[in-house]
Formats: sequence, structure tokens, C-alpha cells
Amino acid sequence: MLSTTLAKNIIYEVGKLFEKDLIIVNIDGEIIASSEEGRIGDYHEGALLCAQKSEKVIIKERDVPYLNGVKAGINFPILFQGKVVGVIGITGEPNQIMPFGELLQKMTELMIKESYYSEESQWRARMIESFVLDWIQEKEWTAEFVERARLLSIDLELERLPILIEWDQHSPFIFNAIGQIKHVWEDPQKQELMIQWGSHRFLLLHHEQTRQKTSLVRKLNQLKTFIETTWGVSVRVGVGNKVAPIKLGIGVTDAEKALLATSERTPIVFEEDLRLELCLQEIKQSTKQEYMSRILTPLLAQDELLTTLKMLFTQHLSLKQTAEKLHIHINTLYYRMKKIEEYTKLDVKSVPDAFQLYLALHFLEEHTKKSEKKEK
Repeated sequence: MLSTTLAKNIIYEVGKLFEKDLIIVNIDGEIIASSEEGRIGDYHEGALLCAQKSEKVIIKERDVPYLNGVKAGINFPILFQGKVVGVIGITGEPNQIMPFGELLQKMTELMIKESYYSEESQWRARMIESFVLDWIQEKEWTAEFVERARLLSIDLELERLPILIEWDQHSPFIFNAIGQIKHVWEDPQKQELMIQWGSHRFLLLHHEQTRQKTSLVRKLNQLKTFIETTWGVSVRVGVGNKVAPIKLGIGVTDAEKALLATSERTPIVFEEDLRLELCLQEIKQSTKQEYMSRILTPLLAQDELLTTLKMLFTQHLSLKQTAEKLHIHINTLYYRMKKIEEYTKLDVKSVPDAFQLYLALHFLEEHTKKSEKKEK
């Protein structure tokens, strides 16, 4: 319960507030942490008496010659769940340090309690992560699997909606603060499961049955805004389909498909809304790159024309809105469109040609996104 590492951390943190000599002693009377490094490992008879009696022990100057390893001061038992787990001592004239000592005792007990529940929370998170990984892969549930779910208070009767939340760069602070994210998400029934999924993703197993899609989108946007504002990262969300518990793996695969279809313009995508994207994901990467190269290579060195083409599709081929967004005259836009046609041999005003250009830009954005991830 009271490890050497934790004891040293307590001495370090408490030492910032109290300019006194401090020690932490285990229940066997061994000093395991001290503001005086040379005392670590020494036997402390006063602390041993404190632990055995479960009450503070005051050591005055006249007592020092009769007790091994002690200095004048006060020793306080450290209690956790009603049991003595160690002793904290403060050196000095007892009457002067008594107020400090009682506060020090309470602070130490609070830090031990926080450490315990933090470790317990981390242990539970690892157990749930391991369980969910097995859950996705299990085709049949064994008695042991069902028992693990019971011990973790996971309801295997609930349908689940897998949601993948991804950010654009590695940030360990996000994983360390998963408790904050769960709090923002809100889960009054305590049945939402959120685990780490790779180096820059969360997997959320959503269970609420009555939530409408519009309200779910609103809630996802709130979570997205919180993460982006707090950690300065860009977030994308892929939402799978609601599945029976035994088919969780299929739901997660759907969420991955939806995540692949996200973009800067469409950061939240539901798999059920995929149309063209569903087909494009089946195309080999080499084929995509070859297609993109054949159509866009002449434009890759023409940043102005490439930006104009992207804006045209962003504005749904509205010439007026495209010109306004680019802050150019409509005649300048006509000129650029003519140059795009000359370079690519494709006319953006023609539906078949426009589709080819749109597809090539889609593959370019996908390629760029993957390259950026590799660099990070």
C-alpha cells in the first residue's frame, strides 16, 4: 500500500509546503523516505511504537538517548481504510510543530487515498481494455468470458454503437485524462465503455437506446470541441452501426470504415451514410495513386489552380460562391477554369469530367492525410 516510490513522492510534495525535516517509516520501523537522504534505511524505534499503538508518539530531547534512530519531534500513524500503513514523522520541538504535524498527517493520508484510487482506476481501465479486445475477437462466449464481464460490471445484453475518436497527433495527455473525457461525455447509467485504441484513438462503445441521431451528433460535436480546445489537436469521428453484443467486431469494423471517410470538411461520419466512400475503400492504394497521378500531376505544381479546383467542389461548383471565397473576380475564375481544362484535358462544367476531377482530389486528400500521419 505504502510503497517506497509513493513515500518519496509524498516527502517531495509535502516538503514544498513544510520547511521541516520529514520522514516516512513503514510498519516495521524502517525509514523508507526522508528529507535527509542519509536516514533512509535506518531503524526508527519511535515510529515502530507509533505503528503498533496506532497513535501519535511525541519524542522530546530527553527521550532521544533511550530510543534507537530517533530525533526530537512527533510521529503520526498513517491510516488507510482503518489500518496503519505507515508513520510520518516531523522533526522539531513538539509544542511548536504539533499544528503542522496534524495537518501533515491528514495530507499524507489523502495523498495515499488518491494514489490508491488512481491505481485502482488504471487497473480497471486495463482490465476493460483487455476484455473489449477479447470481446471483439470472440465468436462464442465461454463461461469464463461471461464471468469476466460480470466482475467488470459490463452488461452483455445491451446493443452497442461503436464510435472511433481519432486525433491528428500523438498526445499522451489525452489518454492520461480519459476521466475528464468520460465526464464530458456523461454516462449516468455507467455502461458506456471507452478504451484506448492504438496510439491516437479512443474506442467508445455507446449503448444508449433512445438517443436520436441529431442529439448524438450534437453530443459528439461537444466532445470533439472539448478535446480540440483542451489539447490543441484536430479530431475526427467514425460512427459504426448499432449491433448485437455478439457481433461487436462487425460494428467496430463499420466504425473504422466511417473514420476512413472523414475529412477536414466532414469530421464526423456515420457508416450508414456512406455511399461512394464505401466503394472507394475497396480500391487498392496503388490504383488510387495511379489514378490521382494521371489526372492531377499537371496541376500539382500549380498551387493556385489546385486551390481553385478544391474550392469549386467545396462550394458545390457554384461559380459565384467560389469567386467570393477566393476573393477574386468572376472573370479570373473563368480564366483559371480554362487553365485547369488545358492542363488536365477535363472540363469541370461536364458532369463526367467533374466526377473524375473530384475523385482524383479525394484520393489526393487521402494520400496527404496518410503521409502526415507517417511523419508524426
